[in-house]
Amino acid sequence: MKRTLFLFLFFPFFALSANSSESSLLENLVSPAQAQQLRSGSDLIIETQLRNSQGQTPQPALLPQNSELRRIVNAARSSLNPNMFVESLYLYRKPGESSDDLRLGIFNQTTALSTLTGVQYYSGSRNEKRIFYEYSSIINNPSNKNPLPDPVHTQLPSALTLFARQKDLTFGDNIYRYDYTVTEQAIIFSQENVTALSIGIIPVIGRSKLRSVMAIIDCGDSFLIYAVSMVNTVSVPALRDRISGSFSSRAEAVLRWFTGRLDSELYN
Repeated sequence: MKRTLFLFLFFPFFALSANSSESSLLENLVSPAQAQQLRSGSDLIIETQLRNSQGQTPQPALLPQNSELRRIVNAARSSLNPNMFVESLYLYRKPGESSDDLRLGIFNQTTALSTLTGVQYYSGSRNEKRIFYEYSSIINNPSNKNPLPDPVHTQLPSALTLFARQKDLTFGDNIYRYDYTVTEQAIIFSQENVTALSIGIIPVIGRSKLRSVMAIIDCGDSFLIYAVSMVNTVSVPALRDRISGSFSSRAEAVLRWFTGRLDSELYN
């Protein structure tokens, strides 16, 4: 995957001390093998896990060593009891030092949900690119669904909740909740489905049975981007395999979207 990349959604930023070596920052977050793979120029590390025949819930394989991120991911995993778990890691090279203005700019990119409209992903079952979100807009609430412009903040909020109406070609027209939490060390945003998701007329994911989390972690000369989607879905093998393949492709599409937004913030 090239630099203009994106998983749907969440970013920790660490204060960098003068005594911290940039090489050790990444190794403090991921395993040495993962750090080496990321630095080697590998496009993207993706892990997809399904609940095994003994009913064991999938375990995180790529989750970075950040306490707030791990708390959020583990809490979602515990409440959801997912049977599918898709993670991704990507190392994004940045042009300069971090600053409060840069962090604010990146935060505003995460809330630019209308720009997801038209994002494409590769469909393995169809062997072609397809539109991911045919429509994406922030709305005032799930009841009347009035569209709102993407918010632009002049300072980082401590917390924020947004609702969005998003229509995709796999699961149709649905409402999602986005929660943002800003702490001294992290900006975290998570996505949860408010409405049940269906494939055609077949319901496959119940309300609040899909969670996504994303993190952008400052590693000095780079951002480590972590994203996870977890879902408790139908156990029909044919549908489960289709959903699993779809989520892996869609995770890459969201990564491409977000790193494209980073490009516009950092390089323009």
